Formats: sequence, structure tokens, C-alpha cells
Amino acid sequence: MASLMFSAFHTIVKTNKSLASIQGDLLAGLTVGVIALPLSMALAIAVGVPPQHGLYTAIVAGILIALAGGSRVNISGPTAAFVVVLLPIVQQYGLGGLLVSGFMAGVILVLMGLARFGRFIEVVPYPVVVGFTSGIGVVIATLQIKDFLGLDIQSLDGHYLNKLFQIFQSLPTFDWQEALIGFMTLGILAIWPKLRYRIPGHLVALLVGSFSAWLLGYANSDFSVATIGSRFHYEIDGISGLGVPPVLPGLDWPWNLPGADGQPIGFSFELINTLFASAIVIAVLGALESLLCAVVADGMSGFKHDPNDELIGQGIGNMIAPLFGGIPATAAIARTAANIRAGGISPLSSIIHGLFILASILCLSPLLSYIPMASMAALLLMVAWNMSEARHFIRTIKVAPKDDVITLLACFLLTVIFDMTVAVAVGMGLAGIFFIRKSITRTENLKVETGHSPDTPAEMAIYDINGPLFFGSTQKAMKNITSVTPEVRVVILDMSEVTMMDMSAIVSMESIVENLSTNKVGLVISNLQPPMISKLRRAGIDAEAGAIYFSSTMDDALAMANNHLLDTDSLKIADKAFLLSL
Repeated sequence: MASLMFSAFHTIVKTNKSLASIQGDLLAGLTVGVIALPLSMALAIAVGVPPQHGLYTAIVAGILIALAGGSRVNISGPTAAFVVVLLPIVQQYGLGGLLVSGFMAGVILVLMGLARFGRFIEVVPYPVVVGFTSGIGVVIATLQIKDFLGLDIQSLDGHYLNKLFQIFQSLPTFDWQEALIGFMTLGILAIWPKLRYRIPGHLVALLVGSFSAWLLGYANSDFSVATIGSRFHYEIDGISGLGVPPVLPGLDWPWNLPGADGQPIGFSFELINTLFASAIVIAVLGALESLLCAVVADGMSGFKHDPNDELIGQGIGNMIAPLFGGIPATAAIARTAANIRAGGISPLSSIIHGLFILASILCLSPLLSYIPMASMAALLLMVAWNMSEARHFIRTIKVAPKDDVITLLACFLLTVIFDMTVAVAVGMGLAGIFFIRKSITRTENLKVETGHSPDTPAEMAIYDINGPLFFGSTQKAMKNITSVTPEVRVVILDMSEVTMMDMSAIVSMESIVENLSTNKVGLVISNLQPPMISKLRRAGIDAEAGAIYFSSTMDDALAMANNHLLDTDSLKIADKAFLLSL
């Protein structure tokens, strides 16, 4: 960890060689801090915990991940992608269970980075990513309807369809005052980007929503909306207050914090075992979103990230943040893009962003308590819309192959109806099945007609095998080779396009050799790469096993096959000479 921190400080010093570059990072950090301040609170509320825990996450994880991660410009903190994963954990195990899960996920991320898994995470198919992110966007938007319209619902429990039914049942309790502030905030969020002002729309929308709610309440005593101050309370050293406590995050073990029953959740191996599956989901999702964000950031900034260092940095941040009350964090694409556009070129901008949020907690906490819950819901509705990637979703349905469309819709529906864990597992499974099917289709076993060329007499059959030979494709590629006509006395396998062989392919080759040998048919394997020849020889498939020969070119294969038809002994001598040359 120390070496990673030193590397980050070296990057900051190396990158910021001029006053202009330092000013760029300072301005970018302040800009992203303004954006992250309300978002961090809103996302913590969406997860089901008090808003200060989102702020603690942005401070601790945001700074540590910037220093220890593999991207210069990534901005990390709480993100919308985690909402559907973390909310059920909070409902079942409380804040303590959530922070323990986050700590465990951090350990897993560090191990993934040390195991060099960074590149593997990046191979998740595009339809899977779009499917579950769009599904998450729909779920987040649905969960905000309660506060946006001021519906009288104590808590939204159960699966998505149950929550949707609760919302429809509660529509008669619609509160026009809450909805007025919500629509006002949402309208500004939607219109502001078109005006192209440099001031972040999040800040303007929340300021207008908060001031409007205060002004209407001041003018009419009957006008009242729920705010952060009226919804959340804190008590520190016997002193109670409303909203966000104006103090630094305290250091404590996550298992000392309350569970769902309000009592400290405690540390036990049973708890670790219970939360292990959730920790894996958090780690995989965090890794996926962070690395996707880093790829996007590379394209925008021109820098290149180290995926394994990024996983280690994310792990360190997620291990330490829970000790200060922080929830799971990952890189945020929108905040990272804002950082780059504002001039951020080094981890210094992320550090400034964290320090800005820290200063806001200490200085602005009383003002933050005036933010209406309807405005926070409107902010999350806009986040959900951006996350849903509706244009990419529709475009994929229109132009993608049928298999990709099926994968996309399956991931989307499973994320919405069940959860993201099921969706990603099924999506990856479908993508794998469709890939295998395509590989089987692409793998050819073409038999050349042999009676019309002087080089290929009727006693000779040639098969061209293309692509990888693995458990999904080997049967298609090999099944007809043993079904040769009675006049065929030698078979040539042109394997120049074979890129890999697994154990299933080796077993199939053994069956071919045994079958052809039983029928006294010779076998010439041409153009197979030396590493795969070594695999076959270790499995016992070599020249000593019978009439099996290896050639380096197709011309040599034809010569060996012709010699086999004339003189088997002379062919063996030529084959052994070739094997000795490998």
C-alpha cells in the first residue's frame, strides 16, 4: 500500500509541473465536490442509511482510491449501481451488516488485483452490462416515487413487483406539496444541461428546490415538505441534532455498529459466512464499474490505467472506508467525466473533491438539513435516467444480433424482477452458451472430394478444421472424420487454423486414432502448432502409437499420405525425422 501511495504522490508531482495544471486540478476537484456532495447523500438515503455515510464514503474512499488506484482521473464514491445490491443488505442486517460486507468486498478486490484479474473483468459482454445497468436504473427510479410524490408508505419491502404494487396502492395518498418541489427540481435538472452554464445543475436544482420549499413554508404555514433535517436525526455524546452531524467521521469497527434490530451486529464466523455471497457481488460489481469507468476515462483523458492496480486501490478504499462509517464505493463515470472536462489530470483533483466534502460537513451541515427529500428523489430520478442508457438499450435491440438482444432483455428483466446477481449470472451464462454455439457453427470439418485431382486420390480424405477445439465444438468438428468411406486408406487433418485444444478435444482425437487404427486407416496431422502436438504426445497420441504422422506443411502432408499408400515403413521414417525437428 505504501508503494502505491508513493506512486500516486509521484504522479501528482510529475503531472502538476506548472501552476496552470495545479489550478486545473483544484478547479476540477471543487467542481466534482459540488456534484458529489448531494449525490453522496442521495445515494446513501437510497441505500437505506443516513446521508452522512455517503459523505464519509466520498471523503475516505474517494481520497484513498485516488492515491492507491491505477487511474489518474477516476473519482470514486457511492454510486447508483450499488443501490439494488446494498438496500436488501441494510434491510436484513442493518448498517453494521452493510459495512461488514463492504469491508469483505474490499479484501476480495485486493485479492483480485494481486491475482491479476483486471483484464478478465473487462471481457463482460456489452449486452450484459447494458442490460443490468438499465435494469438498475428502472429499479432506482421506482424506489424514488415514494418521496418524489410524498406517498404515505412506511417502507418498500419485498421483490420489485411487490414494491410496485405498494406504490400503486398508495397513489391516493399523493401529496401535491412534495410533488411540486419534486417536479420543480426535476425540471431544472432536465433543462440545465441545455443552457450550457458551467455551474453544475445538481447544485442549482437543489438550491432552487430548497429555497422554494423554505419560501413557500414561510409564506404559508400550511405548506410543509419532508427534509433531510426532518427525516434524519443524530446523537453524539448525548447531544442530538437534525440532518447531518457537523463532525469528522469517527473510527470504529463495522461490527460494532447496529444491525437490523438496532443492536451491535457483532463479529462471528456465522456472520462472515452469511454475508460472503453479498461481498462477492459487491466486489465484482465494484470491479466491473471501476474498470469500465477507467476505460472511458482513458479515452477522454489520453492516459492509460493499470487495471490490477485499480482493483487493489478500490479494495484498499473499501476496506478502510467502513472503519469510518463509509458504505461500499466504486469509480463513478459521471463524476469522472466531469473531473476530466473541468481540467483534472492527476489524483490531486480527487483529493480536493474529498476535502471539499469534508469542509462542507464541518461548515454547511445546518444548511444541508433544509434540502427537501422530494428534491433528493428528483436528483436520483435523473441519475436513474442517465444510468438506464435508454438510447443504447433501444439501439442494441434494433441493430444487435438476435443472441445479443436475448441476452440484453434477459439481464434487464431479471435485474428488475429479481436482482442483479441473478441477472449477471444468467447473462454471462447465456453469453457463454451463444458463444459456444457460434464457435460450433464456425468450426468446419470440410471433406474434400478426392476423385478429381492427381494429388488427392480416392484412397485419401482431407479435412480442414478451423477454430478452437474445446468441449463445445470438438464433437461437431470430429464426429464425421471416423465415418470415412471404405476405399479411404489415409486421412489428412489440416489443423493450421486450430488455435487451442482442451481435454475434450484430446479425448476426441484419441477416439479418432483408435477408430482409424482399427480400420487400418492412416492419419496425417498437418500444420498443428508444436505446443498442441506436445499435448497430444503427452496423451499418448504420437507416431509410436500406430500409423499417425505429423507434418509442418500441407505439401509434406500430401507426400506423407501418398507414401503411406505406397509404403508405410518409409512414411514412419519421414514422420520421425519431423518430430525430432520440433
